[in-house]
Amino acid sequence: MARGKRLILVATWVVFAITWIKPLWPLEQALHSSLTVVGLVWLHLHDRRWPMRIGDFALVCGFIVMHCIGARWMYSNVPYEQWLQSLLGWSPGQAFGWQRNQFDRLIHLLYGLCLAPALVHWLCQRWRSLSLRQAFALMLMLIMCSSLVYEWLEWVIALLLSPEAAESYNGQQGDIWDAHADMLLATIGAGLTYPFLQHRFPGYRD
Repeated sequence: MARGKRLILVATWVVFAITWIKPLWPLEQALHSSLTVVGLVWLHLHDRRWPMRIGDFALVCGFIVMHCIGARWMYSNVPYEQWLQSLLGWSPGQAFGWQRNQFDRLIHLLYGLCLAPALVHWLCQRWRSLSLRQAFALMLMLIMCSSLVYEWLEWVIALLLSPEAAESYNGQQGDIWDAHADMLLATIGAGLTYPFLQHRFPGYRD
């Protein structure tokens, strides 16, 4: 692994460790963090076999960092309103009329945005005969399918936990369409990357 990637990976692990200082909801954070550990280990092993571009690597780690922050506050309680009020004197809740904490929506959007370039690059590495459009279509399906599997996982966990713990972990905030909105945002995030990918992969036929 290149030095730049090692530094990014170490920084991501440092953020992960910091979010575990005096955890607010240890059980629920541990459930979320198990995915973080799996993701970071997989990222290291994947990069050894299929070397990633440093920008794509940084995007994936950036998503994981945001996930760590969300896990710290169970998504529904991330105090971004207070942070933005203190830093900028601006409230997104007031500006857009939001009635719920939107951090989980941001995370699902970033899932598509941040993972799409790395997935397209891997698909083009794995199957060199693919055109960019074909790799993009496959990436979009991977994002959609993995989002669906994650929502299934949340459902299974909710069945095993108490109703209070399940609500805290899932962060639905009373929205019966939460899973649908999350999957849609991940798909939109991935779809928005196409113009960037056309610029990023000029050597591949469209």
